[in-house]
Amino acid sequence: MTSLALTESPSCGDTHAADCGVVIVTYNSAGDIPDLLRSLRVAGADLTNHVVVVDNASHDESVSVARAHGVACVELGTNVGYAAAINVGRRYVRGCRALLILNPDTRLDPGALRQLLAVLADPTVGVAVPRLIDSHGATLQSLRREPSIGRAFGDAMLGDHWRTRPSWLSEIVRDRDVYDRSRDVDWATGAALAVSQHCNELLGPWNEEFFLYSEEVEFAARVRAAGLRIRYVPDAVVTHREGGSGRSDGLVALTAVNRVRYYRERHGRSSAAVFTAAVLLHESLRSGHSAHRASLRAVLGRTAPSELLQLGSRCA
Repeated sequence: MTSLALTESPSCGDTHAADCGVVIVTYNSAGDIPDLLRSLRVAGADLTNHVVVVDNASHDESVSVARAHGVACVELGTNVGYAAAINVGRRYVRGCRALLILNPDTRLDPGALRQLLAVLADPTVGVAVPRLIDSHGATLQSLRREPSIGRAFGDAMLGDHWRTRPSWLSEIVRDRDVYDRSRDVDWATGAALAVSQHCNELLGPWNEEFFLYSEEVEFAARVRAAGLRIRYVPDAVVTHREGGSGRSDGLVALTAVNRVRYYRERHGRSSAAVFTAAVLLHESLRSGHSAHRASLRAVLGRTAPSELLQLGSRCA
């Protein structure tokens, strides 16, 4: 776990009385924080919540805006990445009956939080994930399958075409009908997810080797390995603006590198080499865009890891 000198930290201690500990990781998120906190107060009006904002060295007014809304805020002083910031936040909400992790560019519908917590009441469920919608109300493709070679090649060659293709040909769950039913999933994008107290304590810290992206894939894999379920809750609706902290060529490259890293850590050398080839094919077929050219260089090892982290630190 990252060791940090925290600035003006809220008191750290057990919060057993709280129904939910809410960790919001911010980076230049001043414009998003007020709407999120207002939606959280409505969504959790009949619950006792302990909210902490963990700020990854924002250059804007994120910290002062959060404090102006009466929320505890931890200033990290440097951008340590998403997983490391979550781990810091976990310290300040320990003992809560559940943990809710939110991107700052999300908004909770009334009732969403209670529905997620109700699903977590089942001891076999470790994580509950909401339906994510965009600002126009369209359901986002937030559900995912475990990465595999077939899925990597399928997504590389087919992209958004043939949405109802077999599950072994796509990591993204593209079939719109699936999003209308509650179901177990391998993992979901990490903009909003609720973790049971048992799961949070059993799994411990998030993997900080993933500065940004793939940390939720790795966490979900450990959830399933522990014999717990990840449950999609379509009636719990969260609006996700996306890109609230920016999107850059460096971040796209970091995504590709972390996809390869995650797969390599769980499979043999030969299998990982084939998966890497699929990722390279994906980026090559889209190399008309500078972000994918940056991804190609990064996956081929032509971008130093320190440079990738520096890019991520500036833009994550």
